[in-house]
Amino acid sequence: MTAPATTAVLDALETAGGADCARFVGGCVRNAVIGRPIADIDVATTLTPEAVTQALRAAGVRAVPTGVEHGTVTAIYKRQPIEVTTLRRDVETDGRRAVVAFTTDWREDAERRDFTLNSLYARRDGTIFDPTGQGVADARAGRIVFVGDPQMRLREDYLRSLRFFRFLAWYGRGAPDAAAVAAITAFKDEVAGLAAERISAELLKLLAAQDPRAAVRLMRQTGVLAVVLPEPLDLARFEGLVAVEIARGETDALLRLAALLPDDPAGAARLAARLRLANAERDRLTAALTPAPELSPTLPPPAVHALIYRRGGLAVRDRTKLNWARAEEPGWRDLLALVEGWVPPAMPVKGADAIAAGAPRGPKVGEALRALEEWWIEGDFAADRQAALAKLKELVA
Repeated sequence: MTAPATTAVLDALETAGGADCARFVGGCVRNAVIGRPIADIDVATTLTPEAVTQALRAAGVRAVPTGVEHGTVTAIYKRQPIEVTTLRRDVETDGRRAVVAFTTDWREDAERRDFTLNSLYARRDGTIFDPTGQGVADARAGRIVFVGDPQMRLREDYLRSLRFFRFLAWYGRGAPDAAAVAAITAFKDEVAGLAAERISAELLKLLAAQDPRAAVRLMRQTGVLAVVLPEPLDLARFEGLVAVEIARGETDALLRLAALLPDDPAGAARLAARLRLANAERDRLTAALTPAPELSPTLPPPAVHALIYRRGGLAVRDRTKLNWARAEEPGWRDLLALVEGWVPPAMPVKGADAIAAGAPRGPKVGEALRALEEWWIEGDFAADRQAALAKLKELVA
């Protein structure tokens, strides 16, 4: 609250709009209340986006119009971004997008937010405002409760169904709110109409929670999981992977998504396209979901090294964890340690070396290098450049 970027932004806004024209809002206040780390800082203000932009620029703070139609300007001070959003109310909603009007009423702004624990505001001196009267108590108790009527909040934006499960995974404790669950179940099919990018972003954020198992079970119970992931799912493997990762102090959202899916690389590629995942995410999913029948805790180290060299360390690591997730063999932990502890070396010779050894330019160079590579792998990568050059000359001859 006293960091240079925060101070610069609030000073700029208050110079233009007076004291208390801007307050911290949402997740940063919620996490401060419950003692969780704070990643992003959001500020709500009575100033219009145009006034916000002018105030920031007058103070030497960069202003980026990241969502002006919805009232949001991103202030950037010494590379620190802070989202500044004008108080607003919904004028028109269809469950996927909203038309908003700006307001100066803090309570009106709170009433259009999703959950009570996110409808918290704080002055820069730390004074908390809780317009719903429940936000602080719900945050501390781990209750994920919609602001007002759950069905109305969902009709405004059906993505809130997924956000409910995400916040349940990250902050929820105890039995889920019955009214919220009933409303989400009633509107489960509406989730299919959301933009793929919004669905995948929420899904991966949910799976990044330390223990999302209960939230995913509830997603299945309400029918939302089948809408988002209509593939045949392996919930047992997913739960096993989460248990493995909790024991190791890890959270890997993309691998948890892979654990839910069948071992079908083509199907994984189709899902990645449907959810508009990044190319790197698609490639990792397809590699993780390509079966590796030879992979087992009894595989000798040279064979493990060869597999890592051919398929890549990340792919073998992922397959090892997925296999461990649904098996009780005690050796998977040791195998994973072996996989994580070995980095494949670079081939000690190149095409120019084959030509220097007498191989004619063209296909013969590739043939000689492939033969050498197989020899090098069979020797568990022990041959150095000198030994490899001697073998290369032998192969070319």
